[in-house]
Amino acid sequence: MSGQSGCEFQETSEQRPVVATIAVLLKDDKVLLVRRSNPPDAGRWGFPGGKIERGETIEEAALRELYEETNVIANVHRVFNAVDVLDFNKRGELEYHFVLVAVLCVWVSGEPFAGDDALDACFFNLDDVNEKNLALSLDVEKVARQALAVYENELVE
Repeated sequence: MSGQSGCEFQETSEQRPVVATIAVLLKDDKVLLVRRSNPPDAGRWGFPGGKIERGETIEEAALRELYEETNVIANVHRVFNAVDVLDFNKRGELEYHFVLVAVLCVWVSGEPFAGDDALDACFFNLDDVNEKNLALSLDVEKVARQALAVYENELVE
């Protein structure tokens, strides 16, 4: 549009949701979580993940972020969910809107250690992944249980 209508609107990237990926990695009856070092959710446990780079597929981003944050190599099974993360400031104004695309990954090799922007990385029994036991990012328990259901229905023989 030429902008000659008199109704100029300039949308900045901060106004649009940011698309990112989370790698939900299962190994046996455990899920891999990282403790975040940076906002949002610094100090909380969540799935390895981050922003999708231009030209990168969702699956490629999930595997890259997984490796960068944990040194674990995995295969992608499939995308199985997407969650909104809305971050508000103290005045109640929306600061950031992330759309996290959840990718179910299956462990291939590597023992987790914290890399990139993670303070810690380790496997947890799925029964221990709840707010009572861990300071979790939003919807981690719910997404982990959804991943387990997909895993059991589609991958376990």
